[in-house]
Amino acid sequence: MTEHDVDKIADCPVMLTIGVIGGKWKPRILWLLRSGPMRFSDFTRAIPDASEKMLAQHLRALEGERIIIRRQFLDGAVVGAEYSYSDYRRTLTPALDALSNWGLRHHTLSIGAERRAATD
Repeated sequence: MTEHDVDKIADCPVMLTIGVIGGKWKPRILWLLRSGPMRFSDFTRAIPDASEKMLAQHLRALEGERIIIRRQFLDGAVVGAEYSYSDYRRTLTPALDALSNWGLRHHTLSIGAERRAATD
């Protein structure tokens, strides 16, 4: 990490959070895990636009940040894996809830503005 990177973090600590949960698929992964543990195949079905390689990278990154945990188990003769929230991730819940609420409000306001503009 360069001195410039440290300055950017000090200027905007939100970048620390974005660095952990940002990316094309990480927010979707975190959103899906709200319903409970999921297997890799569950993610591939729920996020069909994501390649398996990218899903695996994002899952590993979230696991590396201790946001999710990966539990291996035997499924017959095959070793399976299941992903779920870590206890540490629960400290992120208020931030994710706030982002979700803001996104929904923004979407509603944007649609209202578009409709008003279309009728003008």
